[in-house]
Amino acid sequence: MFEVVIGLEVHVQLNTKSKLFCSCPTSFNHKQNTNTCPTCMALPGALPVLNKEVVHKSIMLGTAIDATINKVSIFDRKSYFYPDSPSAYQITQLYTPIVEHGELEIELEDGTKKTIRVNRAHIEADAGKNIHDGDISKVDLNRAGTPLLEIVSEPDMSNEFEVIAYLKKLHSIIRYLDIGDANMQEGSFRVDVNVSIRPKGDKKLYTRVEIKNINSFKFIQKAIQLEVTRQSEAWEDGVYEQEIAQETRLFDQVKVETRSMRGKEEAADYRYFPEPDLLKCVVTDAMMEKYSKIPELPDAKRDRFVKEYKMSEYNAGVITSSVEMAHFFETMMSEQGVTAKTAITWLTVELPSRLSGETNITNSLVNAKKLGFLVKRIDDKTISGKAAKEVLDYLMENDVAIDSVIEKLGLKQVTDMGAIEAICEEIINANPEKVAQYQGGKEKLFGFFVGQVMKASKGSASPQAVNEVLKAKLG
Repeated sequence: MFEVVIGLEVHVQLNTKSKLFCSCPTSFNHKQNTNTCPTCMALPGALPVLNKEVVHKSIMLGTAIDATINKVSIFDRKSYFYPDSPSAYQITQLYTPIVEHGELEIELEDGTKKTIRVNRAHIEADAGKNIHDGDISKVDLNRAGTPLLEIVSEPDMSNEFEVIAYLKKLHSIIRYLDIGDANMQEGSFRVDVNVSIRPKGDKKLYTRVEIKNINSFKFIQKAIQLEVTRQSEAWEDGVYEQEIAQETRLFDQVKVETRSMRGKEEAADYRYFPEPDLLKCVVTDAMMEKYSKIPELPDAKRDRFVKEYKMSEYNAGVITSSVEMAHFFETMMSEQGVTAKTAITWLTVELPSRLSGETNITNSLVNAKKLGFLVKRIDDKTISGKAAKEVLDYLMENDVAIDSVIEKLGLKQVTDMGAIEAICEEIINANPEKVAQYQGGKEKLFGFFVGQVMKASKGSASPQAVNEVLKAKLG
């Protein structure tokens, strides 16, 4: 039996307006090679100047993961040649990173919790992008010099489920801090997975294989499964040392396989040395005081929601899983008269079921204020839940006031007890046989009477009032 050892390197693109060492914009999807200058093109004589916003965002992350933030950190030069790196080196932080010795607590589906140590988070410049078109390869340097935080975990994860829990937690924190958009499809949250196996109980770390730049949680999970199977089979077949090398592999999402890219270099191969063109990065006390005051994070918000709104931990976890949904919920609750129970249902079930394509809760025609007001109209018995679904359907295509929709569609709930009693008596008088059966013990027929009354009132009668009147009249 084997146990799996997994460590992660996550590259987070920071959402600064300009690049790490120059004033070029970091905007995505601009025409190729237009967001460039002598500095990010590494032309002779151009010198880098550190973007202070990168330091501020690093402090925020370090605070969020309860890490040490080094008052002085140093930049290093990592030498390697690749077509998308015009300087033939990368400016990074090997020896003294800005953030180190942090931790993240993850929660698994069975409710168990585990602490994953974070070795470091260091600042580095991104490379450009290679575009392969048949036999021709092109290079777009718009991304060259974009600021990254590389967040390196210790090898504390032992299966793909722990990996996904860790990544989702980290992704959520990045979004809550608003230091990056963490968009995996656009490459602003890139994951390298380091996988090795060892006999159960063995403490030795064996050959690790790095799987590079996987762009979805689903593919990360699959890549780990494939790599663990490959290494386990090699061990069982007695060819582990011959077949499992320290290397970088890629995950082919079309063929659903991992393939060797290149041998994995050691630090010495990159000829690291202190970056001669940059001063030390100094974090002042004023910086620490200002940027360590971070927003409420997902765990704290979840705990507050449970206590403040008397909701289950599960519902609180769903709502706080994304910063957009958490803010949406709180805006709904700011509408006086809204109950959390009804708001949860309409935010997590009814609204999402009507969203498709590029539409989500952030750009939906039904915003948080509007959905909150709709929930208020359910809670104050102006309309029934069934009628509210009709109103929501209408609002998804028409930007109009909720009360006017209720009026236009004739959905206002009838709460006049006299009117409801009259309808109930009419239904009872029209169905004497079913009344006799109900009073003879066939209690399931009660639903029939409720349905007939609601049908006669065209759904406008208050279900609660209908139930009360029927129970009284049927005995």
